[in-house]
Amino acid sequence: MTRAIVNAHCATLPGAEVSDPWGGGHDAWKVGGKLFAVVGTMDSGVAVKCTDTETAALLIDLGRAERAPYFHRSWVHIPWGTDAAELRDRLTESDRLIRARLPGQGQAALPPLP
Repeated sequence: MTRAIVNAHCATLPGAEVSDPWGGGHDAWKVGGKLFAVVGTMDSGVAVKCTDTETAALLIDLGRAERAPYFHRSWVHIPWGTDAAELRDRLTESDRLIRARLPGQGQAALPPLP
């Protein structure tokens, strides 16, 4: 997996937008103005939101993710080299989690999910 592949997948998610809010080469993907995926300047993988801290801890314990520095414990860092299908699933799930937590007006302003 590479930054280009992550960006290509995230671009297909309805309402997803990319920016570099901190400067220096971050790809911060947002839905409704809230982060759901970040590729940092080190370009070693992508940080995504998990359902909860327990899910994040399980993925870390299983060796399928790492702790995402600078993020809440419910976020994990998925390193490059992870199976492409699994990475796409994690990106899509992170997007859906963030979308579901938006206020009603925020959700209504977004294009519907497929």
